[in-house]
Amino acid sequence: QVQLVESGGGLVQPGGSLRLSCAASGSIFSINAMGWFRQAPGEQRELVAIINSGGITNYAASVKGRFTISRDNANNTVHLQMSGLKPEDTAVYYCYVAYGARSSWGQGTQVTVSS
Repeated sequence: QVQLVESGGGLVQPGGSLRLSCAASGSIFSINAMGWFRQAPGEQRELVAIINSGGITNYAASVKGRFTISRDNANNTVHLQMSGLKPEDTAVYYCYVAYGARSSWGQGTQVTVSS
């Protein structure tokens, strides 16, 4: 079992920046992908960004060029640097980790973009 602890959410004005972090702990043998999803009220959970063990990244079209995902393999952490935030980025952001044939989700952290 892998536990995920997220941090870094909060309230920010449009155009501002936030950095989300997620630390994985537990029975970790080989993490494949680490990433972030988000879910806005009344909407389905959607992929924001994901990075595999080789450092290859994939972003949702809506965040490309504004968000950057990175990972620290030695510490089993993943970060999401968000800039140029828009009100439509408001959502609960969930950390996701895939390891072997299994996966784990974080508890979610609220990001609110509002003036």
